Amino acid sequence: MRIGILTAGGDAPGLNAAIRAAGELALRDGHEVIGVQNGWAGLAHEFTASALQDKDLRGIISQGGTVLGTERYDLDNPVGGRDRVLESIGTNLDALIAIGGDGTQRISSWLADRGAPVVGVPKTLDNDLLATDYCIGFDTAISIVAESLDRLYTTAASHHRVMVVETMGRSTGWVAALGGLAGGADLVVVPEFPMTMSEIIEHVNHRRSNGLMFSIIAIAEGVHLSTIGGTEATQLSTEGIGGVRLATRGVGNFLANKLEEMAGFEVRTTVLGHLQRGGAPTAYDRIWATRVGAGAYQAVIDGKFGTIPVVRNNEVVLAPLSEVAGGQRKLPRDIYELCSIFF
Repeated sequence: MRIGILTAGGDAPGLNAAIRAAGELALRDGHEVIGVQNGWAGLAHEFTASALQDKDLRGIISQGGTVLGTERYDLDNPVGGRDRVLESIGTNLDALIAIGGDGTQRISSWLADRGAPVVGVPKTLDNDLLATDYCIGFDTAISIVAESLDRLYTTAASHHRVMVVETMGRSTGWVAALGGLAGGADLVVVPEFPMTMSEIIEHVNHRRSNGLMFSIIAIAEGVHLSTIGGTEATQLSTEGIGGVRLATRGVGNFLANKLEEMAGFEVRTTVLGHLQRGGAPTAYDRIWATRVGAGAYQAVIDGKFGTIPVVRNNEVVLAPLSEVAGGQRKLPRDIYELCSIFF
């Protein structure tokens, strides 16, 4: 059996652990493992792939990024990209394991609906995929946020400053909220539960009236500028797949400037950006990426195409790709309210 593996969309720590798990299990059972290069781009034009051997998979569990390469590739512009991928799978592979986030799994679901032997694997440090409690990369991302807040705490306290830390997360607040909770942020600003600028200023003033002369605010990149006194641009930079690059809006810097202008606070901004994607994965990401990678291989062997291994109640189970691709998992109120206790 020729089993292809690809990683699409943004990179995330833990991808190599999933590749290793699926690949080594397949090689153990005598199958051929084909590493597709640079995501969907490796299938959309000339078939760009190579056979993976044991030596290619050794030692990669601790490495960040992806040994297969990745690319944000728009299969719909120009039109026809999906059909080329469908044809390439039929010509070159007996099965495909597609590791990626919501965009990747929407394409995987589309392919599976047309008979392609595709199985997904959930990856996104934004943690916003439906139907799963775990996405590859999220634990590493929030660990980096927490460590960054730990480091900023001392300088914020020493200089009596407000520190604004902008995190990734696209249009959800998972990274800001959980990273902020772990790192001791005293205010978390997320898209799901909007705060006005006056409420943010009131929060900082309340801390100061209680003798706390500094604040650390974690803000998600997808917060609507209009809620904090700004105006959304009519045109925003995209990522090559029709998705908006929310980081280009600069919500962290905007909030910092407003706090200085309207309340006279001394404010510094840190935009964590791609630091949240980089470096070695945490042990948690290595373990669960291995488990969902192994689950994807088992789904292939069982012929359960059109599915994706997800984590529910600390177990790996199969869900339909259509379920994962059908929407976005938002930060729940109970987690946000837990963060609020420590404001």
